[in-house]
Amino acid sequence: MKKIFTCIFLFSSSFILSQESFTRQDTLRGTITPEREWWDLTYYHLDVKVEPEKKFISGSNTIHYRVLENKDRMQIDLQAPLNITKVIQDNKELKFEKEGNAHFIKLKSKQKKGKIKSIEVFYEGNPKVAVRPPWDGGLTWSKDVKGNHFIANSNQGIGASIWWPLKDHMYDEVDSMLISANVPKNLMDVSNGRLRKVVEFDDSKTYYWFVSNPINNYGVNINVADYAMFSEVYKGEKGDLDLVYYVLKENLERAKTHFKQVPKMMEAFEYWFGPYPFYEDSFKVVEVPYLGMEHQSSITYGNKYMRGYLGGDLSGTGHGLKFDYIIIHEAGHEWFANSITYKDPADMWIHEGFTAYSENLFLDYYYGKEVSADYVIGTRRGIRNQSPVIGPYGVNKRGSDMYNKGANILHTIRQFCESDEQWRMILRGLNKEFYHQTVSTDQIENYIDEQIEIDLKVFFDQYLRDPRVPTLEYSIHNGILKYKWTNTIEGFHMPLEISAGENKLKIHPTNETQELKLNDEDITIDRDYYVFKSRID
Repeated sequence: MKKIFTCIFLFSSSFILSQESFTRQDTLRGTITPEREWWDLTYYHLDVKVEPEKKFISGSNTIHYRVLENKDRMQIDLQAPLNITKVIQDNKELKFEKEGNAHFIKLKSKQKKGKIKSIEVFYEGNPKVAVRPPWDGGLTWSKDVKGNHFIANSNQGIGASIWWPLKDHMYDEVDSMLISANVPKNLMDVSNGRLRKVVEFDDSKTYYWFVSNPINNYGVNINVADYAMFSEVYKGEKGDLDLVYYVLKENLERAKTHFKQVPKMMEAFEYWFGPYPFYEDSFKVVEVPYLGMEHQSSITYGNKYMRGYLGGDLSGTGHGLKFDYIIIHEAGHEWFANSITYKDPADMWIHEGFTAYSENLFLDYYYGKEVSADYVIGTRRGIRNQSPVIGPYGVNKRGSDMYNKGANILHTIRQFCESDEQWRMILRGLNKEFYHQTVSTDQIENYIDEQIEIDLKVFFDQYLRDPRVPTLEYSIHNGILKYKWTNTIEGFHMPLEISAGENKLKIHPTNETQELKLNDEDITIDRDYYVFKSRID
């Protein structure tokens, strides 16, 4: 049993350290092990046969890789109850040892540094059924109103190895990928990228989808149903972009109306974030039997053609009903998750914080700054502040409050910018600087810090690595305002805009008490800053 300590900063003189225990399986899943680090992914061909009546899948993954070091032991991941049946390299069957979900393959051929090699891993079985998708990983086996099979995968967190064999760690994205899915003849498979061809057999069809851009492992998907398809062309920053929609046939007419939000989304997000990152692979919305996920170039949709989040507003302001949450949120992930991808799930806020904030930016683009502020501030009601946003590293463990707190952290940072245009340039700059890369929180922090005048290091330490919200403690006596930050890490400082009557002021609180002459009985903190206040007199 390996123990990892998640250190949270001191509450005054004493704070209880939280300790979590992790298993060796957690480490094998979440660590760049010696059996992973010596080879770099270049190409996958995932070849899978789906047998709905038996809830059974089988096939192979041909893995192409560049040798970085001359080693001969490789880790491939596949989760029970699926089984690897054989492994082949250079026409030789290889032996492997299984340790839980990790399979250690002994290679016979010489692994010469710099060379491109390939290995073929065959597998089969009844994959884990997702009980509560997309939060619980696995495959969903459902049916449409006509009784046709309706199948999809969702596996963020638990890992893509829940349904196919691969190097299941986020740090190494494959450069390109071919997905060939064999399904019953009356059904269609929709996966990532563009459809290259369909091969027909007596009782089945194989759909070949090619992804020409790097793709993270959990972003790979199969969606199997009796789909209807329609499309349009969006005139974007990089030219013509194919927008393609796959929906159940009974929902075709409703979808044609409801999905008019998609080009509106693309216009807003290209304005704020820069060009859509996967023009070569198109953009698809695919109906699935669960709420939805950010599968790359193939986002999945199950919001029942409602505005908001299944007809509700997460902000409580009413503004969340101005858009379909799943269309906007999952599409936002194309920039933050699919193009810019975390190396370790501990930094999952990079995905979810920026994407939750994209909902706010969509509103900003179409309805104005005050409406968007109403929305993001309204989502604060969902913040718990019980543990840090960043989780423990190396064990496939995410942090907490990534969505709403992450969005409000970014909204607060926006207040430090000289203009809204500067903020837009920072967001677009992130997408240019880290285009198609796996990144750490430090890289994101450093980039933003370099673009803004004030020092943000202690800001990020407070908001991402400590669960507490800075509290402005103050008193007012005889026209003198005394104030300081409390509930913070040592050395925390952050400018703050306040109002006293009709006067707006900018103060620079620290952990030390400061004074200011004030001709008013109380102050109001600018709502755009995610802080608390406490009057002590």
